[in-house]
Amino acid sequence: MQKAAIPLLSSWQNFYVIVGSASVGLISLMFVVLSLIASRNKRKSSEVTGVFATPTVVHLCAAFLIAAIFNAPWPELWYVDLALGICGLAGVLYGLVIFWRALRQSRYQPELEDWIWHIILPFLSYMALFGASLVIPANAVLALFIVGAVAVLFLFIGVHNAWDSVTYMIFITEARQAQKEQEQKAEELSSL
Repeated sequence: MQKAAIPLLSSWQNFYVIVGSASVGLISLMFVVLSLIASRNKRKSSEVTGVFATPTVVHLCAAFLIAAIFNAPWPELWYVDLALGICGLAGVLYGLVIFWRALRQSRYQPELEDWIWHIILPFLSYMALFGASLVIPANAVLALFIVGAVAVLFLFIGVHNAWDSVTYMIFITEARQAQKEQEQKAEELSSL
């Protein structure tokens, strides 16, 4: 079964070339997003970055790592199984750390959408990745489709979270700017 599954992996190569390329492009864009945020926001918070920005890059890197694992010339399927299992388990542990950080940070009150996209979906994705590694020996085809879905979900999570960060910063910056203008007008009126 192990040797017979190696051709099955080669049929996924084009898919993972696309996923890997997309994830690297999105990682680059995330660096641009973080640079824009850093230049617009005078007050920096490692609490918020550790919950919302850094994990987004990690999830995109996970998609890239999955693509790299599937494009490596493995002699047997159990190597893929082991690599995916380690990635999934590490991701589950990382998800728990992010959940703990989200509860402890005080700079931003996450909304339901934030919990879903920044905490729940990534955690479930890593759980599915770990679960797929357990299923590979019994049903490689099903496991490979689960892993493919996880890789694409990591891309969607990355796009959503980067977009969410940019739009949040734009609206927060505009709100702060409007508040400063109102305060300046109030000061001018009071000095008359």
